This record gives sequence, C-alpha cells and structure tokens, in this order.
Amino acid sequence: MASTPAAPKRSRRGSGAVTLHDVARLAGVAPITASRALKTPQQVSDDVRKRVADAVARTGYVPNLLAGGLASTRSRLVAAVVPTISGQVFLETVQSLTESLAAQGYQLMLGQAGYGGDREDALLEAIIGRRPDGIVLTGILHSAEGRRRLLGAGIPVVETWDLTPTPIDMLVGFSHSEVGRAVARYLHGRGWRRLAVVAGDDERAGRRVDAFCAEARALGLADAVVARVPTPTTLQRGRDGLATVLAVAPDVDGVFCSSDLLALGVMTEARVRGLDVPGRLGVVGFGDLEFAAALAPSLTTVHIKGAAIGRQAAQFIVDRAEGRAVAQPIVDIGFHIVERASA
Repeated sequence: MASTPAAPKRSRRGSGAVTLHDVARLAGVAPITASRALKTPQQVSDDVRKRVADAVARTGYVPNLLAGGLASTRSRLVAAVVPTISGQVFLETVQSLTESLAAQGYQLMLGQAGYGGDREDALLEAIIGRRPDGIVLTGILHSAEGRRRLLGAGIPVVETWDLTPTPIDMLVGFSHSEVGRAVARYLHGRGWRRLAVVAGDDERAGRRVDAFCAEARALGLADAVVARVPTPTTLQRGRDGLATVLAVAPDVDGVFCSSDLLALGVMTEARVRGLDVPGRLGVVGFGDLEFAAALAPSLTTVHIKGAAIGRQAAQFIVDRAEGRAVAQPIVDIGFHIVERASA
C-alpha cells in the first residue's frame, strides 16, 4: 500500500503560507486539478474531490480571495477579532491598535466572534481568505481547526488579553489567574473574610474566578460564593448576581466582579437593600472603565493597560509584515489593583 504523503513543513520565519501547490502535492494531483476540485468540483472525480478535501483539512489551507496579480502585494490591512464590539473593556485596546497601525500606514478591520467561540472559525476563514498583513485575536483559546488554519495561513498573528507559553505566533497580555489571586489577597489583607464572586460565564473570567476561590481557601477563608451570569455582562446582571449571592450567604462582606459593569450593578443592588459600601460590603471590579473613578463611592478595580496592549500588538504586526525580526514574541503587560473607596 502506498504511504500517505507527509503534510508540507512550514517555517514561520518566512511567509510560511500553505499554497495550492502544497495541497496538490499532498493530494497527489496536479495544481490545476486541485484548483478545479475546490472551485468547480463537478469537473473532477469523487476520488479526487475527497483527496483534495483531505489535504485541505490536514494543512489548514484557505484559498486566497485576492486577485492573482495582487497576491504578492501587502494589503496594509490588519484584522482584529474581539468577543463583542459592545464590550467597553476592549475599546481602549481597539482604539490604540487602530491609531498605532494608522500611524504606520495600515488600516484595521474589526470582527466580532462572541464569547462562546462558535463563530470564530467561520470568521477566521473569511479573514484569512482576504490575506491581511496580520491578525490580532482576543484570548488564546481557539478550536483545533482555527489554530490549524492560522498556522497554515502564514499570516502574522498576535493573541492578546491573555497569557500562555505556547502562543500561535506572538502574544501580549496578562495572567487572568494571577488577577484572581491578587484580588483575593487584596480583600483578605483589608479585613474582608466572607468572600463572593459575581462573574460572567466566559472562560477568561472563569480562570479569574477559579484562582480567586483557590487563593481564598489558601488564606484560610470559607469557600467563596460564586454567581455566574451570562456574557456580555451588564449592570442588571450585576444586580441579579448580588441577589443570588445574598440568598445563599447573607453574611458575605466582600465581592469580586469580573467587570466594572457588574460591580456597578452590585453596588446598585447593595444600595437598594440598604447595604453600605464599603462599610458593610467591599466591592472590587475589573477593567477600570472611565466611570469607575467617578462613582460614589469610587470603585476599587483591576486596571489593565489596554492601550499598551494595542500599541505592542500593532508593532508586532508591522515588524513582521515588513520583514523585521521579533526578538521577544511574548510580552506580559501586567496589571495592578487601583484602590478606591468601594474596598
């Protein structure tokens, strides 16, 4: 029996893109036959269609939607994917990314993938097919198919707002787990002992919640009460979250929220119930949105350097697109807790 051809090896040092010729070689057909199988499948046999489809699946190949004469020219277009365009916490990064790219002659195209990840693969295929000069992603969790397509495209990729030692290509972000641990230590250090979390049901918030709860236990505290709410988070969901917490544990005295909007909802519900913040209830948010400092009481929260993430991601993309080496492809941008009146 003839052995199956090995998938073509790629190098991220050059373009690294899987080509139609690679697919044809893996399928054991001529490039023109592979092209027909993809564009006009009725013109080839069932066997050829299956072999080409298998080769596409193995390599992550996405057809180039640009005209042949333009395929070798930089598009000067960068695509960014965020969970939601209504999420204020990402706006600073998007604005900084847009401005930093524009200053160097590049334009940003923005896509919304949602929090569940079910739309990301289709969105990535559409983006890759248009061959941007770079792709900026929010987070590090992608499907196996999505990772394969990104690796096969050979397009510079920057993952943001997260941290891992094994990024697809380049990364600029922070540790969500360390955020959770730091907030638990902060609340414990200021005297709160019965802790709770009101958090969105997305994976990144989940890692903050898990680390917060583990750190609270390590500090000798009772298990933190957790109320999960749907994402994207809103003020009303913050109110609902605190109501859920208090129904289970009315003695809770410190609450960590996975967003500033949830924290605003928690503070609103506390006020309605006559619970003084911070006298009776300490509240910590996440994101340090513009309104956080203007609240009464002002909101203690976790500040993320969103603008710095955008600037670094833009520089990564431009350097790679213009052939410059990236010496440090992983940057931990860090975070810090902004202490204000609510905690």
